[in-house]
Amino acid sequence: MPRLPVKTPPALLSLLAVFLALASCLSALPARAQETGHSLTVATRVAPPFVMKDDDGAWSGLAIDMWREIAEQRGYEYTFVESDLAGKVDGVVDGRYDASVGALTVTAAREEQVDFTHPFYATGFGIAVPKAPPAWLSLLRNFFTLQFLQAILALCALLLLLLGLLFWLVERRHNAEEFAPGPRGLFAGFWFSAVTMTTVGYGDKAPRTAAGKAIALVWMFAAILIISTFTGMIASSLTSGRLTGAIGGPEDLAVASVGSIRASASDEWLSSEGIAFTGYPDIESGLAALREGRIEAFVYDEPLLRYRVRNDTTNTLRVLPGTFGRQDYAIATGPDSALREPVDISLLQIVEGSKWRNDLTRVLGKVK
Repeated sequence: MPRLPVKTPPALLSLLAVFLALASCLSALPARAQETGHSLTVATRVAPPFVMKDDDGAWSGLAIDMWREIAEQRGYEYTFVESDLAGKVDGVVDGRYDASVGALTVTAAREEQVDFTHPFYATGFGIAVPKAPPAWLSLLRNFFTLQFLQAILALCALLLLLLGLLFWLVERRHNAEEFAPGPRGLFAGFWFSAVTMTTVGYGDKAPRTAAGKAIALVWMFAAILIISTFTGMIASSLTSGRLTGAIGGPEDLAVASVGSIRASASDEWLSSEGIAFTGYPDIESGLAALREGRIEAFVYDEPLLRYRVRNDTTNTLRVLPGTFGRQDYAIATGPDSALREPVDISLLQIVEGSKWRNDLTRVLGKVK
């Protein structure tokens, strides 16, 4: 007996069509942390101006605003979690975080552990140093040193108390017109000693006795030696003042007292160059040490240094012009994460836009 064709009820067909359409829509939606099944956990770390945290715990900054725009485009739900620099990488590796956002530099060692997006900011290392005082103030500081004042006092004592008195003693009886007895004649001895030393020699006074002429002759040659020594001391003081702390670039770091942040890209660079440095937990403590004179230079990411120094109310630091080394800031995701590709596309769209470039100029200023 032949089978009759089975007719599917229209209601069942409609239900099946709705189910297929719903499945198609769901598959077309952007990933919402498909690997974890919940909202994304995004690690970050305070690094103005890319990442900043208000007193009430609200996050802001260039990188934060970029991530928010990416999340809005892709429909991601997320939560920011604060982490230290090493934890931003380690947390992505072990799955605690879905991504790390901020001033995170792409390095070969980190690339072996996580996947990075395309860079959103290319920069290099910078050097912060104390501001040099005004030229006139530096001149005064180096000129009027304790050593200088001691030399002046010794010279005055020799000039006034010894030579002037000696001239007066040998000349007062035989040259009373020029070296008269009493205070007036004593002052004349001081005057003659001074003009002889400075080779001015007004000619208003001259020794007449053999002893006076001998003393004057010896004093002339001695004065030349004293003036020469005195000039050398001044030149040495000024030169040493200019050389102290004269750091002009990375080539001067090897002989300077340097600070940086541990476990950072600048740490890797300094170590690879064999430059000893003092490690600090964050940029604030490093710049504080620089202000207090405990270090002579602080090496770190140039835009972060530039922003900090630009907004430093003490106005005692400066960042040397130019950069060295290469640094690319990017977003880190887990190895083979489904997030990287869609995040990459949105990131490139943002970076290629004029708004991102304008924001960089507004916040960081033009690079000198």
